[in-house]
Formats: sequence, structure tokens, C-alpha cells
Amino acid sequence: MDKRPTVIKLDNVSKVFLTDELETHALNNVSIEIEDGEFLAINGPSGCGKSTLLSILGLLDSPSSGDYLLGDRQVARLSTEEMSKIRNREVGFIFQSFNLIGDLTVYENVELPLTYRGMTASHRKDLVMEALEKVDMSHRLKHFPNQLSGGQQQRVAVARALAGKPQILLADEPTGNLDSKNGEAVMDLLKDLNEEGATICMVTHDDRYSEFATRTIHLFDGEVVEETTAAATV
Repeated sequence: MDKRPTVIKLDNVSKVFLTDELETHALNNVSIEIEDGEFLAINGPSGCGKSTLLSILGLLDSPSSGDYLLGDRQVARLSTEEMSKIRNREVGFIFQSFNLIGDLTVYENVELPLTYRGMTASHRKDLVMEALEKVDMSHRLKHFPNQLSGGQQQRVAVARALAGKPQILLADEPTGNLDSKNGEAVMDLLKDLNEEGATICMVTHDDRYSEFATRTIHLFDGEVVEETTAAATV
């Protein structure tokens, strides 16, 4: 099988946090490639560097050293403004705590990131409705977050991440605030989106949910210690 295009490439990325006279090495020479259409899970215990890695992947933070290619662009040392522009257009975020705005409707929550792109209202509407239909929430577009279950709120959060058609979806413990039934439902949704072509990178500490991914990278003390690939299904 031909190798698919690489969406993300990290090469010897390290992150050091300095506090007073203490150096904390959150990541140590991490090298990762994520291909177009892949579902990658990053697994590991609390404090292993998963959140730091996701922040760098999502252009919320910069590495202390190493290279980061997003598509064909070096983005490791861009300015905050440049990273913000790329993040808005090319990265979709799904958070553990949903991060929906309580006084905005479902429709308005999904539309909000698109308002920073300078597109017309009709274009935004098309993208919002397409995303809501993908997650089976178009019938709730006038509801507010507090009128939805946790599982429904996370579906709306997935729609918000999808609406801008990003290169990659980054999911940070997307089932962390859900019971097992809703957690499984959200994972089924992510798997379906991946099978439709979405590129997904998910951070989780739960081995059950790593099994939904096509490949899993295991972090420990800021280093990649193991990599496993899902067995092919017949």
C-alpha cells in the first residue's frame, strides 16, 4: 500500500518548563509522523507529557527544541499571531469539558469559530448544518448546552471542530466527562468520521478507547516508549 501524505511530523521535539531554578522536562526528543486519514491515539499515565504534546500539536504552545511540520510548513517557531491564524483554519479541537458557551445555541456554538474567517453568513450556515448533520444533532440547533445531555454536548463540540474542515482533529480525553455508554457513543462517532477520511489524534489514558485508533503511541516520562498498530479486521 502506498504511503499516504504526512499531515504532521515532529522531529526530536522537546519541551522544558523553567520555574525559578527548576527545570521540568515535559517532552524529550519526541518524533512522530501522522498520515492523512490516520486515527492516532497518544496513551500514557497522568503527568507523562500527553497534554504538553497535544498543546504543541495544536499550536497552543511551542517546543523548546526540535522541528514541527504541519503539512509542508515549519510551524515550531512561528509568532503567536501566525499560530493563531493557522490553528483557526487547520486544527479542530475536541475538549474533555466540551467548552461550549452557555448563552449561545447549538448552532451559534458551532458557527462561532467560522465568524473569524471572514466568510459569508450563508457559507457559514452550510458548513454548520453539514457538521451538525454528521453528528446527528441538527434537530437540536436551537437548544442551549444546558438543555443537552453530556453526550449530546460532546457531539456538538465535535461538530464545532469539524465545521471548518480542518486538516486534523485533536481530541483531548474526549470521553473523560462522560459515562461509559456516552463515551462509547462518542468513540463510535470518531471512528466513523475517521473511516470517512478525517485525520484524528486523540489523547487518552484509557486503553479501551485506544483500541478505536489505527495506531497508538505510548508516552512515559515525556518519551515515546512503545508504538502499537491495530490488527487488521477481515
